[in-house]
This record gives sequence, structure tokens and C-alpha cells, in this order.
Amino acid sequence: MKALVLAGGSGTRLRPITHTSAKQLVPVANKPVLFYGLEAIAAAGITEAGLVVGDTHAEIEAAVGDGSAFGLQVTYLRQEAPLGLAHGVLIARDYLGDDDFVMYLGDNFVVGGINDLVERFARERPSAQIMLTRVGDPRQFGVAELDAAGRVIGLEEKPERPKSDLALVGVYLFSPAVHAAVAELKPSWRGELEITDAIQWLIEAGLRVDSSVISGYWKDTGNVTDMLEVNRLVLESVEPRVDGYVDPASELVGRVVVERGATVERSRVVGPAIIGERARVRDSYVGPSTSLGADCALADAEIAYSIVMPRASISGVGRVEFSLIGHDAEVTPAPNTPRAHRLVLGDHSKVQIST
Repeated sequence: MKALVLAGGSGTRLRPITHTSAKQLVPVANKPVLFYGLEAIAAAGITEAGLVVGDTHAEIEAAVGDGSAFGLQVTYLRQEAPLGLAHGVLIARDYLGDDDFVMYLGDNFVVGGINDLVERFARERPSAQIMLTRVGDPRQFGVAELDAAGRVIGLEEKPERPKSDLALVGVYLFSPAVHAAVAELKPSWRGELEITDAIQWLIEAGLRVDSSVISGYWKDTGNVTDMLEVNRLVLESVEPRVDGYVDPASELVGRVVVERGATVERSRVVGPAIIGERARVRDSYVGPSTSLGADCALADAEIAYSIVMPRASISGVGRVEFSLIGHDAEVTPAPNTPRAHRLVLGDHSKVQIST
């Protein structure tokens, strides 16, 4: 079995961060979300992975390399435009050959890995196997309709009137039969080749499509709210560790990681939280569910429930919460502006905030 990892989307819901960064490389607990998927694929015993990449291919290739760091042999497949999930399968046809494959969306986060899913597929041999989860607003997702026996009888992409609350999770397993389905597809009303249409084609052709409703945690990290929630979840499982320097005037409470080269002075850090490599925290408060990236600087400030990407600096401001702050951003005081702050800052931004 091979893996097909889709990492070519433009990330419009994470702008302005994704104007200059690949959405799959936005960090969760200081590790790109894409890396969690690659680790799950390798843990399932898969050794070959094709990465479908688009305009951000250079950044993704620089981060992932040849895949050996994950125990994978990675092949890059260029997608000229984000024309749908099934289009990713179409351009990977020669790479996939006649092998079964797992298709994994590079910005999705699944707790618990995919080992059981892969083992079940290998054992039961359906033409396709999908994962489902119950969601509050199915209109934002591909939606499955099941019969009384729990078999998949219909699928629809982002329907106005969903027939169920069962959304497709961004992990699919396919036999080579899916290639015949993809070859027959026409673009949907969104102008994309929909993987839901391909699976529907398999169902209508009388081929077996299995599903399982997962009870574990899953998130499509396509927007800021979900990114922060996944960051919170992952931080809940970190083991406290201090590899940097914490002075006697500082206090660490709960699950706190201070990475190598980081310094914490006259500050209070309440976990779960990560202070990245060479980050500097001085006269500040770091609250729960916060990750400071490498080489960040925090001085005379408070921050909580936020992701701060590498080399950003925050100084002399009041409390910052529920924020995603990009590479090299600067947050500093300015007079006569509101005291409540909620920020989504793109790379190299400069923002002045009143104290």
C-alpha cells in the first residue's frame, strides 16, 4: 500500500498566514500539522508516499525533504491548480499504479493514527473505505448517507440540505478501482473533481464501499479556530521538560516544555505550553494552550491560548488571547487603541497596540 498526501491547497481560510506560508506547515505544538499525518502513515507500516503539492511546493519540499526523517520514501507530484481531491488522484495515476493507497489530507489531524483503518482495509478488501464523524454543521463537509444496516448509499459535497450529520474525515482508503471512477468525473458546481463523486460512482457501479464512524478526535485545521483547538489538544499530552534556562524568579506550573536554548526570566508560565528553542520570555505571563515558536521574544506581555510562529516578537502589550501570529511579526504598544486584542497576523507584520 502507498500513501497519497494532498498538500496543494491554497488555505484561503487561514489568510493572511497562508499568503506566505503553506497551510500544511502551520505549527501545532511547534510541529507542522503535515508532520503528524506523515508520522501516522509511517506508523501504519506504509513506506512510500506521494505528496501532491501546488504553489507552496518549495516550502513543503524544504520541510519534508526525501521523507527519510519520517521513515518514508517521498515522491512529489505537482498540481498546477487546486482542482479538487479527485484531481489529486488523477495526477497521481502513474505513481499509484495498481497499488492500494490511503489518501490523507495534509491539513487534517486525527488522534489515534490510522493503523486500525489500514488493517481493516487489508483484511476486508472493499473497493473503498471512508471514515465518518458527526458534526454540528454538515454543510461545510462531504456528507454520507447510510442505510438502516449502516452501508453507504450516497455522498454529497457541501450540501445545502444535508441528509445526515456524518461528515467525511480527511482519510480515505482505495483499491485501484477508484481510478476508473475518477476518469469518468466532470467538474462539480465548484469547478472541482470531487472525491465524493468518485466514491458515489463506485457505489452506483455496485462496488463495495465501507465506512466507520470514529469516536476519537478529528479536525480539519483549515481555519484559525480549529488550529488553536488542535494546538490545545496536543499540548494537553506533552510531558513537562526543561532543556533551556529558567531563572529562580520564574514559575512553571503544570505541563510546560522549555526547549533547548530558550530562556525564561521573571515570568510565569502556566501549562500546557511550549517555549520553543532559543525563545526569550522576560517579565511576562504565558497562559495555557500556548506555543511559542523558535526564536520568539516575549517581554512585558501576557499571552494565552495562542500560536506564535518562529521569530515573532511581542512586547509591552496587555493580554493577547486566541491569536495566531505569523513568522517575524512584531506586536508593540501604541496609544489610543482598544485594550482587547484578538489577532491573526501574517508573516512580517508590524502591529502597534496600546497598553
